Amino acid sequence: MRILIGAMALLLSFSAWAQTDEEKIYFYASYFNCDPVGEDAADKTFEKYFKPAYEAGMKSGDITGWGYLKHMTGGNWRRINYHMGNSVVGVLNAVEKQGEIVDKALKPRDNDFGRACRSHDDYVWEVKGGTVGADRGKVGLSVYFVCDLNSESRADELVEKVFAPAYDAHMGPGMLTSWGWSSHVLGGKFRRLLTTTAASIDDLFKARADLLSGFSGSAAGREFNSICSSHEDYLWNIEMEARQN
Repeated sequence: MRILIGAMALLLSFSAWAQTDEEKIYFYASYFNCDPVGEDAADKTFEKYFKPAYEAGMKSGDITGWGYLKHMTGGNWRRINYHMGNSVVGVLNAVEKQGEIVDKALKPRDNDFGRACRSHDDYVWEVKGGTVGADRGKVGLSVYFVCDLNSESRADELVEKVFAPAYDAHMGPGMLTSWGWSSHVLGGKFRRLLTTTAASIDDLFKARADLLSGFSGSAAGREFNSICSSHEDYLWNIEMEARQN
């Protein structure tokens, strides 16, 4: 069984807006629909069999990071599994390599993950902007946007020039631990992804409320909403993550 992986804001030691081709970061995310009754067993299976595959991928250099998130509130997706790399081909090839490791170790009778999480949606995202550092918070909010393909580059420009400074200003103790903006490469209907993480739900929502109040009614906010006119929100518990130092 080949299940791989993720979505979220990625943290760099420089502004993602200034990346060269060699510094670009992509992540492959699998969003799973699971039976809540079997999720605890599925989580144990993931930790026992899938986590070592990602650790091996980090050691070999096939991936630059990975993570596993649990649904707190939102839509039908119940789990996210993701991995990161510096090219689209790289993150796609890693699916096969890590899947082979899992296939060798995981016997069908032990696959509680597969029994609980029977379907999933895959996306490849490119990181367009975000914050600095290797650490992320324990809880995360992901906003998945449906956007006009003809104007989505303008949405990116608004995020870079107008919204990014506000998010950067809300980083720190009692506020956000990280934020990120990513664009669709492969996958379903969602075209852009905004993620924020914090140490607690209180911190996350205090920062969110302050940011939204600042954007509400602004010309930039209205223009952005005209381009990315619908979205879905998810809250996640960030269960496991690793990044290259």
